[in-house]
Amino acid sequence: MPTSKPLNLFLILTVTINLCFADLPSFREASAFRNGRECPKTAWSALDKKIHNPSIIHIAMTLDTAYLRGSIAGVFSVLHHAICPENTVFHFITTHRRGAELRRAITSTFPYLNFHLYHFDTNLVKGKISSSIRRALDQPLNYARMYLADLLPAGVRRIIYFDSDLIVVDDVIKLWSINLGSHVLGAPEYCHANFTNYFTSKFWSNPVLTASFKGRSRNPCYFNTGVMVIDLWKWREGKYTEKLENWMRIQKRYRIYELGSLPPFLLVFAGDVEGMEHRWNQHGLGGDNLEGLCRALHPGPVSLLHWSGKGKPWLRIDSKKPCPLDSLWAPYDLFHHPSLFSDR
Repeated sequence: MPTSKPLNLFLILTVTINLCFADLPSFREASAFRNGRECPKTAWSALDKKIHNPSIIHIAMTLDTAYLRGSIAGVFSVLHHAICPENTVFHFITTHRRGAELRRAITSTFPYLNFHLYHFDTNLVKGKISSSIRRALDQPLNYARMYLADLLPAGVRRIIYFDSDLIVVDDVIKLWSINLGSHVLGAPEYCHANFTNYFTSKFWSNPVLTASFKGRSRNPCYFNTGVMVIDLWKWREGKYTEKLENWMRIQKRYRIYELGSLPPFLLVFAGDVEGMEHRWNQHGLGGDNLEGLCRALHPGPVSLLHWSGKGKPWLRIDSKKPCPLDSLWAPYDLFHHPSLFSDR
């Protein structure tokens, strides 16, 4: 007998509710990481509106239920390799949904961590997001990196932005200390990549749109927005959030790209980015956006491993189908595996 429509609707609602209110994963409490003797004694308060203390490292990450395990591993990796871990402040961006639970997850895993939680209003991007080649790229929180200057206190002059699918295997102070010069944003650039692939033929055939790259300090190159160092004061002065939003509106009308929040950043900043060593974003370890196949490291030294792409190390490990490089992520995984502690 065919299932009735009301029953189908009931089943869909039941599954949706269970997903929304499912328990968050539990994590082991991390050890307390303390500053070395050479670290300056300093403190930071969100109330310091105009004081910029270069000894305090500010790191921003988004926080949600789907990527919580990756975020926890990322934080743990930063603290593990930092000489001055107590001088690091984390700024977590989340939506109103389950914010209190996410805060408890961070507090219970890192009781000593200096962090702040900010609520991202998804209405800011409502109606501006266009569908992309992978659903995960269409989530509103994926666009929160565009609004860091509005979300964070005015006293935060510089911020490191990290995606939630990476680990740091070097002292983050080296990344923090990079000289941005006159630029607003710093990131590793990949000029060997075919830049034209990031936009549709409709974009490249429109001289008005392509003229946006004229006047840049050099030829535009691809950069990955999962690792960025940003001067928030210059960002605010230049009203760069408005510039990014403008390209999102153009996208809604003309469909000029397919890759979520990345292309607006390329349209606004490519060619005016302070280039950094590739060691600070060994990206693409999650494979492409469709299949997520295993990949090898790029040649050269490594300070940061980034599982951008469809394949995430925690999902592949749990499915018993890990890629070789996923073993480098595993030591930073604080996920509490119930089967390992069960009395049964």
